This record gives sequence, structure tokens and C-alpha cells, in this order.
Amino acid sequence: MNDQIRVPPTLPRFSATFDPQTASEIRRAAATGIYDVRGGGAKRKVPHFDDLLFLGASISRYPLEGYREKCGTSVVLGARFAKKPIELKIPVTIAGMSFGSLSAQAKEALGRGASAVGTSTTTGDGGMTQEERGHSSILVYQYLPSRYGMNPDDLRRADAIEVVVGQGAKPGGGGMLLGQKISKRVAAMRTLPEGIDQRSSCRHPDWTGPDDLEIKIEELREITDWEKPIYVKVGASRPYYDTALAVKAGADVIVLDGMQGGTAATQEVFIEHVGIPILAAIRPAVQALQDLGMHRKVQLIVSGGIRNGADVAKALALGADVASIGTAALIALGDNDPRFEAEYQALGTTAGAYDDWHEGRDPAGITTQDPELAKRLDPVAAGRRLANYLSVLTLEAQTIARACGKSHVHNLEPEDLVALTVEAAAMAGVPLAGTSWIPGSPVG
Repeated sequence: MNDQIRVPPTLPRFSATFDPQTASEIRRAAATGIYDVRGGGAKRKVPHFDDLLFLGASISRYPLEGYREKCGTSVVLGARFAKKPIELKIPVTIAGMSFGSLSAQAKEALGRGASAVGTSTTTGDGGMTQEERGHSSILVYQYLPSRYGMNPDDLRRADAIEVVVGQGAKPGGGGMLLGQKISKRVAAMRTLPEGIDQRSSCRHPDWTGPDDLEIKIEELREITDWEKPIYVKVGASRPYYDTALAVKAGADVIVLDGMQGGTAATQEVFIEHVGIPILAAIRPAVQALQDLGMHRKVQLIVSGGIRNGADVAKALALGADVASIGTAALIALGDNDPRFEAEYQALGTTAGAYDDWHEGRDPAGITTQDPELAKRLDPVAAGRRLANYLSVLTLEAQTIARACGKSHVHNLEPEDLVALTVEAAAMAGVPLAGTSWIPGSPVG
């Protein structure tokens, strides 16, 4: 009797192009006929700070002793034109996140945490709340295309003003705040009907270009008696030209937000496919400042995916003055905490992946206007966690700076860095590790 040959089956193979996530999105689109909306920033893997490494001191460089030799972290913002520039004790700030997208308790916690370590927080769209102003020693007031909640009195109460042209998650696009988060208080602050979806404009209604921006900045200075530093925030797309034009328009500070930066809500196709990573944006922005003779005179704040002190140190080494955090700050407050796993699963997701912030059902009480959910967040305890986290970011950045022989974190420089990939080397303008080759640089 002949032995039958058994042919082993091949394993099922998923398409790299039509992977399970892609297929599920196609089915969702086919069933609903509408694009997907979510919060957060880009989830796709892009070149980031993990692709860079520091070159610590050895024989050719002299490190600093961590327990005896100081490493400064303070930074002054807005000294170009403002009568009252602001001084931060640490080179990390809290990015703009609105009351409306966040609960009042979350806004208070952000103010408490930032103030505890001597740094600033930012209002976001929709105006200034008493909770935030009352607990923020340094508060930056965002001036956005929507003009929601904007009034001259709050401009004067702020410590700085940030003119928002765009943000990293959606450069060229406007914001969304769906009806379930338009509570009575949010509606009153924004002069909107309660419970109705709100969409913010993608551009400012009273200016169309850099010449008009210069006029608008002049107006803001006059309203505030030239006291407040004026920031201009852009989403990372064309950082060289946007930075140069903002400087020409009279900005004291440039805020540059990469595609990993979060948003309260917008189309996922926007988040994942518009804009560039912050790693690719810093060096062109710095180059623009250097070409204009304004580097360190006009400060550069960068954001979008900052997670730890190494990210902060790398951003500073590439030429930024300050790193700003948003998503990381929310995680420090308690966002996506595994202790709410059962409730996240009931919402069809899991802790660490919850991004339906626009629905207002956040179990952690952060991205919601539901009073019962919002009560879960203790702003005092959450503020303390944020302060701890900010302190760790600063200590980690100091540790790296000392290892590179620097007595101030702003003394870090591109020469202290190498890249692990050709892409990161080209974007950051630093050598590929083990070589002296910077991709794209002129051959000597």
C-alpha cells in the first residue's frame, strides 16, 4: 500500500497593504458612508526621537558631576518685543487644550501641575476659565480662527498670547467639538447653541497672509500695551518658510507642532496623512531663524510626540528652546488608565487605545463634559501627578546634558547627536552613527 504524502497547509497571510486594520476601516466606511473622526495624534510609525542617540562625554569631552555641578534649565520667552517677557524654570510647557474638549477639572489640574514646577499652560480654543486662570501662575491665551470665547479682557489677563495658524494633527484644517460636549457652560462661553456640533474655521477670518498677520500682531500688542509676548503657532508642513514669515510678521516666539501632536477631534485621514513629523520640522525652522539672525532671539517651542526627558533633550539639541506636551500631560493626569479597563471595553476599545474623545464618554473624566464622569478627576491629585512627571522630564534632560558636558540644557547641540537610520540622519541633519556622513549634505 502506497503511503499518502501529506502536504502541510500554508499559513494564512495577511496583506501588508490591506491589513486587518485597513480592512476594518473599509467595512466601517462602507456601512456608514462617513469618514472616521477621532482624537489624538498620528498613530502610524514615523521617524522620531528614538532614532537619535547622544554621544556622551569620554576622553574628548568632559562630563559634569550630577550631584555637585549645576545644569541650568530656565528659559526666557518673548524678550524680542514684549515689555514683560515670561521666565520658565524648566524648558517644558503644557500645550493648548480647550475647555470643551477637556473638563474644567482637567484644565484646573493642568494649571496646578504647571504652576508647581514653574512653567506655563495654554488655554486652547473656547476661551479662558476661572479654574485655569486661578490655578495657573503663567497662562498663555490662544487666539484662534474660531474666535470662540475671545475677549480683550482675557487677552490682558493672560501672560502671553498665542496666535494659532494651525496645529500638527491637522495643518490646514479646523477643529471639531461635537454636540455631546457642548454643555450649557461651553455653549455660553462660545456663544453657540447647546448640544449642537461645532466646527472651527481653518483660517482666520480677518487676514489672509503674512502681511495681514503683521497687522494683527500689532493690534494684539496695542490691546495689551505691548506687555505680552506674542507667539505664532503653526502645524509642521513647510517649517522653513512658515518660521521665516512669522518672524517677519513680528512674532516673539514660534510654536511648531508635528504630526504626532494631538487634537480633540478631526478626521483620521487628516491626522495620519497631513503634515510632517516633528523630527523633520525642527532643523528647517532653526535654519530659518539662523538665516535671519534670530536664533535664540526669537524662541522656538516644539511639540508633537514628546514623551520623556530624552525627547526634550534631543529637541533642544536640534535647536529648540522649549518642548511642549499635550497627550503626555493627559496621560499623567490619568487618561487611558488601565484601572478603567472594564469601562473602556464597554466602549469597544481598551486602555491605551481609547481615542473617541469627541464622544464625551471618557471614563477618566478628562475628555468629557459629563458632570458625573468629570467628578472622577481630582484636580489636586492629578495636578500633583503632572508636576511629578514634569519634574522627571527635567531631571532626565539634565542628566543627559551633564553627560554631554553641558552646564545648561540649551548648550546641547547637533554635534552631540547621531542617528540610527538614514532617514533620521537626513531629517535631523546629524551624522549616521559610526560615520561622519550626513545624508543630503554637500560632499566636501
